[in-house]
Amino acid sequence: MTNSLVPPAGPQRVLALAQLSNSVGDGAFYVTSALYFTYVVGLDPARVGLGLTVAWAVGSLAGVPLGRLADRRGARGTAVLLALATGLSVASFLVVRGFWPFVAAAVVYATAQSGLAAARQALLAGLVSAEERTGLLAHLQSTLNAGLAVGAGLGGLALHVGSRGAYLGVFALDAVSFLLCAGVLSRLPSVAPVAVNRSAGASVTVLRDRPYVVVAALNAVLLLRMPLLSLGLPLWVAERTAAPEWVVSVLFVLNTVAVMLFQVRMARGVTGILSAVGVLRRSGWVMGAACGVFAVSGPAGSAWVAVGVLVVGAVLLVVGEMGQSAGAWQLSFDLAPGDRVGEYQGFFGTGVTVARTAGPLVLTLLLVEWGPWGGAVGGGDLGGSYAMGPAARWASARREAVLVPAA
Repeated sequence: MTNSLVPPAGPQRVLALAQLSNSVGDGAFYVTSALYFTYVVGLDPARVGLGLTVAWAVGSLAGVPLGRLADRRGARGTAVLLALATGLSVASFLVVRGFWPFVAAAVVYATAQSGLAAARQALLAGLVSAEERTGLLAHLQSTLNAGLAVGAGLGGLALHVGSRGAYLGVFALDAVSFLLCAGVLSRLPSVAPVAVNRSAGASVTVLRDRPYVVVAALNAVLLLRMPLLSLGLPLWVAERTAAPEWVVSVLFVLNTVAVMLFQVRMARGVTGILSAVGVLRRSGWVMGAACGVFAVSGPAGSAWVAVGVLVVGAVLLVVGEMGQSAGAWQLSFDLAPGDRVGEYQGFFGTGVTVARTAGPLVLTLLLVEWGPWGGAVGGGDLGGSYAMGPAARWASARREAVLVPAA
């Protein structure tokens, strides 16, 4: 695998271009959506939160059948249709004026997004060799961060202008970005539908594959750290440290740039189940250290000492995140049967939804109710990382038993 920020020419580069095209719109959406739904649509913030929670809950459930659809009907066509559906759902936000139309549009948006993620993974599996998948996913993660950064900048301009037209322009940009994504995906070679292997119990659904379910659940536990940078640390910095609040933006930029520059290199040594388990264990220790460093930034003396401690913690955090991402990517593909990649990836991707839903609640409860949150978060992450080893071996043994049934 190359250390270049640009993936090799061919399907890998086209997949990266598709990622870039819609991530710019997503970055603008993430920055402005809360104010758009309250300022332009006119919804109460609590109802916005409720509607989005319902939408992502439905979307996460839809990811599995839509992933199965990609396996059975062709990953490229399914991905293109779901990218178009996502773009149209974003465009519908431009005209909805009311809670229930907003919920309906949000459900379509979240469902299409979840299905698109699963279909893209199935498409990737059909076009890229097993040895290159984790490396390409590292490239795609770097591309995602670059696109989100550009989009966030455009969203920031809209926030600065503050007009209704500026918000509408951002949402129109996001809708167009998914239409562009669909066009780019249509340029990829077609991936033939996969015939189901019904021998030796291989036809069971992912929900009946208990070892894989355990691996996906442990990954969801590791992903609970996702809101740490966007929610946990801002609250911690503002309420428990002497550091100025602007340091939160510095930590966010540091994280984004580090992933852009080093995610590919971090994934270089992850080539199989054993190396994935190893990097997850090491990353668990790094994440634990990061949480510990963040926790001691509270009692730090001056503001600048607190800033220095927070920066050290942020560096450890992003190193741990990149290692955990690489290990999880490898396991998610290696432990899935070849004829059900989309379905299995759709289920594995629900961990992100769980983290987005439960992570804020967990972090805020720990911050409010229990000051030394670093030990709890870091300990949970380390425990989840070590539990991945036996869970992955269990899942691997089950897969081998299905592939080579006993006489």
